[in-house]
Amino acid sequence: MSEKIRIHLADDHQILMDGIKTILHTNAAFEVVGSSINGNNLYDEVVENKTDVLILDINMPGKDGIEVIKEFAEKGFPCKIIVLSSHDDLRIVKEVMKLGSSGYLTKKCAGENIIKSILAVTNGEEYFCKDVREKIFSKVTKGNPKLDNPKLPCNDILTERELEIIILISLEFSGKEISDQLFISCNTVETHRKNIMKKLDAKNSISLVKYAIKNKLIKP
Repeated sequence: MSEKIRIHLADDHQILMDGIKTILHTNAAFEVVGSSINGNNLYDEVVENKTDVLILDINMPGKDGIEVIKEFAEKGFPCKIIVLSSHDDLRIVKEVMKLGSSGYLTKKCAGENIIKSILAVTNGEEYFCKDVREKIFSKVTKGNPKLDNPKLPCNDILTERELEIIILISLEFSGKEISDQLFISCNTVETHRKNIMKKLDAKNSISLVKYAIKNKLIKP
């Protein structure tokens, strides 16, 4: 990428923002172009700075994070939003993703995920920190008789997200259902499906189910 990714930070905890800035400054692809401690003028600041990615706390003074996300959705400025929150409540995750956010991180895992999340959303993907993603997947598969354990096994071929996708495909979830349940776009689901097929040299969904059974991802 020839141009740097322009990032704006919005959080009412200055110490946290300073910590994130320190991490971001270690990557030459990033430029922190602004920061805010309340949500009142955040939209205008982001537009003025031609921001690519907004890191946004939900609990902001003035306009809170939800109101800010709604403002972006209504006015249409094409900025990727990653929510940074103290909460891992799936109701909040679902709401902010439905409103147009591209990612969700809890503050306790921000340090190890912030760079990955920015690169992912800039590339058109949705990103969740591991704790949130596992919680979503566990809720989707809870009580399914074909699964012994909601935690994913280690796999040398597929990523954790690809394992989730192949399991849900094998459990007969449609692409739309996977999209809705995991809070990701249908395009993202299809991209993962194609990557899985290519990695496994699979011809169709039956091949994916056979792989899932053989590798004990699901019960026969």
